[in-house]
Amino acid sequence: MALLKVSGLAKSFGGVKAVSDLSFAVAPNQIKAIIGPNGAGKTTVFNLLCGVFAADAGTVEFAGRNISSLAPYVRARLGVGRTFQNTLLFDEMSVEENVMAATEAGLRLNAFAYLFRWPAVARAERQRREIAAEALKLVGLQDKARDPAGNLPAGERRLLEIARALGTRPEIVLLDEPAAGLNNAETDRLKHAIRAIRDRSITVLLVEHDMGLVMEICDEIVVLDQGAKIAEGPPLLIQEDDRVIEAYLGRPADNA
Repeated sequence: MALLKVSGLAKSFGGVKAVSDLSFAVAPNQIKAIIGPNGAGKTTVFNLLCGVFAADAGTVEFAGRNISSLAPYVRARLGVGRTFQNTLLFDEMSVEENVMAATEAGLRLNAFAYLFRWPAVARAERQRREIAAEALKLVGLQDKARDPAGNLPAGERRLLEIARALGTRPEIVLLDEPAAGLNNAETDRLKHAIRAIRDRSITVLLVEHDMGLVMEICDEIVVLDQGAKIAEGPPLLIQEDDRVIEAYLGRPADNA
């Protein structure tokens, strides 16, 4: 059974179709990518999956449940984690504290518990630190836990953003252009982190422009062009698909 299933998803803005009749599924423990030229609708799809936008048509199912009408925070609590293109961290806080901030959604206590320092508060604090430590280890930032987040270089800021998404304890994590702006060494660290996440039975769906990364680590790829799916399959099949080549190069493959 698919962990995430998208059926007939559609979204328009001012009469312009951003996503059109999109259907695909993501299997448990899979690394899957959504790719396409600029303006293909990739980030819009992520916003529809996470509930930032309401779809005009279609459904999103997660773990067999229709989540199409649920708010973003409810989807997050159910196990849908997400990063964003623009990395926004709490620079004045430590790396560990940045991740701990994300764990609050799963460790909710009322105001009286904190006011009177109930034992549950201490237990929750320990649990939050444990979750943060595990997330930082997955992305290779465990040695930077006490460092201010503002001191991290670009590549490690990306990794911290991923760790923060993992702090919500997701079953699937959606990574929006995680390799953007990274050099080769930073991209290699990212590849290792994504594989480590999948090895911990967390499914990964990513939007990415770095085709080297996508072709190397993904099990399957969905290709969008002008909001519509034009291809889906394993990397080798996608590389040879004439429709994909035409969408990226702007001309038929045999004329390339």
